[in-house]
Amino acid sequence: MKDVYAEFVAAVAESLDGSGEVASGDALARRAYLSRFHFDRVISAAAGESPGAFRRRLLLERAAYRLLAEDVGVLPIAVDAGYGSHEAFTRAFARAYGMSPRAWRCEPSRVFFLAAPSGVHFQPPAGLRLPARRKVRGMDVLVRMVEHHVWLTGELIERGARLDAAALDRPIELSVEGIDDDTSIRYLLDRLVWQEEMWLASVEDRPFQVPECGRPVTTPIPELRERHASAGARFVALVNRLNDEGRFDDSFVDTTCEPPRVFTYGGMVAHVLTFAAHRRCVLVGAFHTAGVTDLGFGDPMEFVAG
Repeated sequence: MKDVYAEFVAAVAESLDGSGEVASGDALARRAYLSRFHFDRVISAAAGESPGAFRRRLLLERAAYRLLAEDVGVLPIAVDAGYGSHEAFTRAFARAYGMSPRAWRCEPSRVFFLAAPSGVHFQPPAGLRLPARRKVRGMDVLVRMVEHHVWLTGELIERGARLDAAALDRPIELSVEGIDDDTSIRYLLDRLVWQEEMWLASVEDRPFQVPECGRPVTTPIPELRERHASAGARFVALVNRLNDEGRFDDSFVDTTCEPPRVFTYGGMVAHVLTFAAHRRCVLVGAFHTAGVTDLGFGDPMEFVAG
């Protein structure tokens, strides 16, 4: 049964990316040396939905993604999804997503995955996302590194409270083009906090407005302290939960991107730690310049070991 199901999924994936013909149920059944009746029973048992419903759902997911990602009219998307008219597609889409395709395009936060017993979903740009074959747990050291990142960000905010506005906003004479330009202590502290808030919003499928590049940052330290107390604790809890459940290889839709993109949780954590490490190091150096040296180098070795 496993081989029949795997071949069926592969055939559907090929038809979605255009590399294979759309095989009929009868043709797939013959390829598996089964009657159409038994083929449908096998696929329904493995997938939790009939072969036809399986493919229609994936085509609707692809259509929902294209409505967000492409400047294409509804009718061409409807035809590519296998519907003969705009009206038929709109009815099917509204049943699945609770709104018309036109309204879907105007929603501020949208996840195009539909409920699926098999866990198989459309994966942009033209493939399928299969459920992880095994639980992927991060080493405990990864969780400790996230805890260190959140702790050190809080400590850096507290050091910022010791400085006056001139020191907080004085340009740091170091920038990495394309990552952080024209930085200051206040700017980097703000960036560390909204990075946590942005990824939490993405995972929880909530709208988030990414601050505009080049905008002046005037966030007061008490506000940063309060926001970080909430976002930092929630981010550590998220990473611990992912570790306990072995879900670092699972995917989620980041609706804060335009168009929305699909990431794994492990990739998201790696991204946060990589870019936050650069900003923390720059901040530690800037605090040294400002005369605040009690954090040392902000090295995670003792934190992780302790």
